Amino acid sequence: MSAVFKAVRQKPANLQFPCQQCGAVLKYAAGTTHLLCEHCGTQNLIEARGGAIEEYDLGQALRQLAQSPASTAAAPTIHCNECGAGFQFEAKIHAGECPFCGTPIVAATAEIKPIQPKALLPFGIDEAAARRRFQQWIAGLWFAPNAVKKYARGDTKLSGVYLPFWTFDSQTSTTYSGERGDVYYVREQVQVVRNNRVVTETRQVPKIRWTPVGGRVQRFFDDVLVGASHSLPRKILDALQPWDLHALVPYDENYLSGFRSEYYQVELADGFDRARQVMDDQIYLDICRDIGGDHQRIHRVDTRHGNTTYKHCLLPVWSAAFRYRDKSYRFVINGRTGKVQGERPYSIWKIALACLSALLLAAGIYYYLEAAGALGNPQGAAITIQPYPYPPAPAGWQ
Repeated sequence: MSAVFKAVRQKPANLQFPCQQCGAVLKYAAGTTHLLCEHCGTQNLIEARGGAIEEYDLGQALRQLAQSPASTAAAPTIHCNECGAGFQFEAKIHAGECPFCGTPIVAATAEIKPIQPKALLPFGIDEAAARRRFQQWIAGLWFAPNAVKKYARGDTKLSGVYLPFWTFDSQTSTTYSGERGDVYYVREQVQVVRNNRVVTETRQVPKIRWTPVGGRVQRFFDDVLVGASHSLPRKILDALQPWDLHALVPYDENYLSGFRSEYYQVELADGFDRARQVMDDQIYLDICRDIGGDHQRIHRVDTRHGNTTYKHCLLPVWSAAFRYRDKSYRFVINGRTGKVQGERPYSIWKIALACLSALLLAAGIYYYLEAAGALGNPQGAAITIQPYPYPPAPAGWQ
């Protein structure tokens, strides 16, 4: 098997990080490059790990996964060195806290998943900054119930979580066939009613001339990001973008100490299927631009992928949920930029009041204009919509 599958197998079942000063277990201080001892206050620097962030061949990985037996391993038993307790994390978690003493523990992932994370983005903002971003977001929601806005003023407890993602690079070459549509105008006789009489008028009527086309477009896709977690809806995960992936650092368990971290739940092949959908959307736009004209029809598309690579990385989010009328609403905050995305309730009364106010305002404006005579229309005048004055059709077009 390739190095990507074996890189973490020799590591211990779980890791804890003692303070160099007093021996107490350390936690990563979000937004910094050090571990903080909550016992003596000592800051323990996380030494930077050298080496570039590698990309791995997708085709080779998929073949190796297909030849490997499906993993049936249960979640490993974790041993806490502080209190001696033995326990298991949730099935999707490999970093968290001991449920008996709260000690942060990071478990190795190789016993459960064949592909190990090779890079991560450390938290760029701490919990206090994330809470402020959340309070600004929820306070600015339109039509939110007052009870929800009061929640923004409370002491919201956020959980820091590293979520798994795939990124994909691919050089694509796409051949296509279709039609190009060019708009032109012709003069046609139409009948209209004026002064209660039917009269004939000449108007410019738009037509489309379709021409068969074919061609090829090429595009290199770099770091197409796909969420590999089922903990949050894909719509929310996608909306957290953009991420500063250029700042990825080699995977280091020190950054996970004191935070939760998930295994990937979306398999590599499924992740690439999602990435291809993202690529196909962009390729469709490229084809439309290549065809040109005013309208495009695409009949056949054949995309070939070459030099396709992937990497597995962990990205940081602050997460929480609140309840309103027996329903839970989740929200997450990008742990690098502070961007907030989530679910929210609406106040039916506020929406109804806004609609009623808009109707009253429109009615007031109408009656004012009518009283001022601004809505009058000369007797017998016809109201017509003039077409945009496009140039006449080229010679020989019909």
